[in-house]
Amino acid sequence: MLPTDQDLIRQQALAALIASFIAQGHPEEYAKHMAIATIFQADLELRNAQLTRLLGWLQQTHPTVYPKALHLLDATRTEFEQRVQA
Repeated sequence: MLPTDQDLIRQQALAALIASFIAQGHPEEYAKHMAIATIFQADLELRNAQLTRLLGWLQQTHPTVYPKALHLLDATRTEFEQRVQA
């Protein structure tokens, strides 16, 4: 399977972030983990912003669907918590 342009961009971004942490004096192995954690956190924040915007849009434009969406989100959270605790 050939890497896509998006894959290459992600690899370059990760390499640049690792290099930045190394330049700040962090050991290479720690820099790698720090870069991965930074990207993961940014991705979580993006997903949260997307979900918040979608819920706001649902509430405004589809008020009858909005409560069902909230229920689905809560059910998903509950299922996830149960899997983590098992």
